[in-house]
Amino acid sequence: MRTDPRLLLLSPNDNVLVLRGEISGGERIDLEGSIITIKHHIGMGHKLARKPIMSGEKVLKYGVSIGSATEKISAGDHVHVHNIKSDYTPSYVLESEE
Repeated sequence: MRTDPRLLLLSPNDNVLVLRGEISGGERIDLEGSIITIKHHIGMGHKLARKPIMSGEKVLKYGVSIGSATEKISAGDHVHVHNIKSDYTPSYVLESEE
């Protein structure tokens, strides 16, 4: 299947892909043969849902769980601390001061 070359699959069991380059909000990309529109900018090194991930489902990277989805995540959505939680350690987010 075709996939945008900026996306990296680390293990065939993963339900996320890792960005090898930035993708801008509004861009249309090929995600395993389906054309999807990216909702928001996603930076290099961040994760993108490879397929829908249900709330409570394990998020798999490197073939192992890195946490659980805190809400339903659609294919192509950014996967980060706003929609997953670690099953092992607390997640902390620093608020930006503007």
